[in-house]
Amino acid sequence: MNAQLITELYSSTALIVGIILAAAGFASALGWAMICSKYLEGIARQPEMRPQLMTQMLFTGGLMEAFPMIVLGISMWFIFANPFIGAADAAVKALAGGG
Repeated sequence: MNAQLITELYSSTALIVGIILAAAGFASALGWAMICSKYLEGIARQPEMRPQLMTQMLFTGGLMEAFPMIVLGISMWFIFANPFIGAADAAVKALAGGG
């Protein structure tokens, strides 16, 4: 496998990981906005439910914050233990030897 192919695989992976992380951050921000807007809407409808609504908002917000961290972990796996390099190497060897 030549250096150009490896460089192209790593650069493509880095580009896609950047797009995935940006989408995860945007989705998390959008989720937080929706959670907070519904929280305020619920308080406006029933002010006496404020403590219960706050508990639910913070719990759901914590789940929303976990999503980008999971995506970050998966993205770091793609960056540091790139599975595409091994697959490309096996494909090149199969084409060269098994033609």
